[in-house]
Amino acid sequence: MPNLPMTLKNTLFLCAITSAATLLSACNRDGAAAQIKAVTVEAVPVEVAQAQRGSISASYSGTASLVADHEADVVAKTAGVLKKLYVEEGMTVKAGQLLAELDDADTRTKALQAEAQMHKSEATYAHAAAAIPKQLIPQFEYEQDKYDLQAQRAAYEGAKLQLSYTRILAPVDGVISERAVKVGNMVQINQKVFHIVGMDPLQAVLNVPERQLGILKTGQAVQLEVDALPGKQFTGDILRIAPVVDATSGTFRVTCEFHDKTGELKPGMFSRIDIVYDHRNDALTVPRSALVEEDGETAVFVVEKALVATATATATKNAIGVTQTKTTSTPAQTGYIAHRKLVKIGYSDGDKVEIRSGLDDGARVITVGRNAVRDGTAVLMLDAKA
Repeated sequence: MPNLPMTLKNTLFLCAITSAATLLSACNRDGAAAQIKAVTVEAVPVEVAQAQRGSISASYSGTASLVADHEADVVAKTAGVLKKLYVEEGMTVKAGQLLAELDDADTRTKALQAEAQMHKSEATYAHAAAAIPKQLIPQFEYEQDKYDLQAQRAAYEGAKLQLSYTRILAPVDGVISERAVKVGNMVQINQKVFHIVGMDPLQAVLNVPERQLGILKTGQAVQLEVDALPGKQFTGDILRIAPVVDATSGTFRVTCEFHDKTGELKPGMFSRIDIVYDHRNDALTVPRSALVEEDGETAVFVVEKALVATATATATKNAIGVTQTKTTSTPAQTGYIAHRKLVKIGYSDGDKVEIRSGLDDGARVITVGRNAVRDGTAVLMLDAKA
């Protein structure tokens, strides 16, 4: 009986030792004939549970790593020496927040030159605009002055833009996960200065078998647990579902989104996700340990009252020391018999399984010791707490 608990094995072992001691003590010293009686009950000790009504949920469970909804490398848009740093790694920033400043002496000078050239072109164009009605200058010269002014204005705007690039701003909300430069470093154009990771929301992408495609829906509630925060649950929902199935793996992508205002969830954490897609309040359930899977069928062993016969073994030792055993049956008494019943199961939720058919309310099913019984085996019900 490999599945019996250790306490049952110890009990049987002690019974065997007691029986052996009784046999030995019954033999007298001079080898005279002795008679010993031992009653052997053909019952297998088992533990049972009662099938009862209750609520059960159907869910899909999967694992995935949390990823940020948005993250960005902050790069320098102009060259210059890093003059000031306003943030460090781990700090939370908002989009548009000033992160660092480059030395702007050169770009500021160029901006002033461009502004002066623009004002000069404005004056030239104003003179041409006053002269053209009087036909003091040719039309060609007037148009040239007009376009020169437009070019100088564009150059001035470009110079101001380059000057603004000396102030490095955060492109997105998030947390500074990396600072790649130090004060005094010469920063080149397109060189990475910071890396920002968005912390809210966080997402997890599940690769779900295609048989779940018609069950999962956008907006369904999602429960998340992470190894780093044992005992804590976080709630989210399904953000989007991929419209196609990957032919190689037979799965489709389900993106779940989580808003954690506490800041405890971090990108990269390994998570376990449960998606509840159905719930029943009045389902007949039994413990999962009661199920027996054999030959593609699912069954349970139900304990019912019945008449159970016992056997009495009589051992005698003759004068020459040879032991002889005789077994006789005793009248049947009320006991318990295990009957195998095929069942049809439904949803599974933790250690509970829904029984759709094949079992009545209140039936007692074997949960411990089921592998040691067959249909019609006499059993002895034990208290699970004991």
